[in-house]
Amino acid sequence: MTFTLSSLSLFWYLQAATSFMESNGKIYVVVAVLVCIFLGIALLLFALERRLRNLENRLEE
Repeated sequence: MTFTLSSLSLFWYLQAATSFMESNGKIYVVVAVLVCIFLGIALLLFALERRLRNLENRLEE
């Protein structure tokens, strides 16, 4: 019962926070920041993979 009440209160809080951000247009800023973070992580992993591949090729030779 406690878990259900706490999850419902969390749901209502998140819904209120989301509607507040949507009404002020801040939700787009949050989405843009998250997209930038995920793109940065993806580019970092891609560059790291290329470097590791080059090191593995050097070790094989």
